[in-house]
Amino acid sequence: MATVSSSSSSLFTLILFARISGLVVAFLVLIWALTFKTSFLPISSSQEDLIYAVLHPLLMVIGFILISGEAILVHRWLPGSMNFKKSVHLCLQGVALACGVFGIWTKFQGKDGIVANFYSLHSWMGLVCVFLFGAQWLTGFLSFWHRGETRTVRIRVLPWHVFLGLYTYGLAVATAETGLLEKLTFLQTKRKMLKHSPELVLVNSLGLILALLSGIVILVAVSPKHQTQTKLMYSETKCLSS
Repeated sequence: MATVSSSSSSLFTLILFARISGLVVAFLVLIWALTFKTSFLPISSSQEDLIYAVLHPLLMVIGFILISGEAILVHRWLPGSMNFKKSVHLCLQGVALACGVFGIWTKFQGKDGIVANFYSLHSWMGLVCVFLFGAQWLTGFLSFWHRGETRTVRIRVLPWHVFLGLYTYGLAVATAETGLLEKLTFLQTKRKMLKHSPELVLVNSLGLILALLSGIVILVAVSPKHQTQTKLMYSETKCLSS
């Protein structure tokens, strides 16, 4: 009993840290996007172009990364049946996917055209990440919710579903980090940003908290308790299918 209580306490602490980190990330992104607007586009740009430029980090970080991270955590804290947890997980991932697609769409609206916004490692990683995320969501929907799928197929797909989900989440965070680095490099070379400017400190802090958040979310997902629950689910499913 003491072991179970200790495990639950550790899980609660990790999820609490994840939530706090997520709130800090959201706060820093909002401050950056709303306070340092000229970092995204020159003052001479139109209001519409500025809105699209500011929406991109908001949608990709708050919408795509934070919501998809919350979807990963759902199985660890949400009470109810397994089907209920999976339905919430699927819905949250769907919202995150919509934010990711719309976030990339905002880059298509730039006055420089589509090609000009997709030349860097950050942009290539972003496209790959959203594509994998969409494939992951569709696979999860077909494998776990389509009534025509057999239990054997779902058992075989589950480990790959978990792996691809965590890989895509990590890739999304890595893509965001490259985007922050790309933006800072541009500001330092083109606008001669000071080494100790408030914006530089803010963006570096955002990158560190994002890295911390991703580590906590992945740790919660691969914790031994979760692995035990997954094995039990495998055993129950096999018994039902035999």
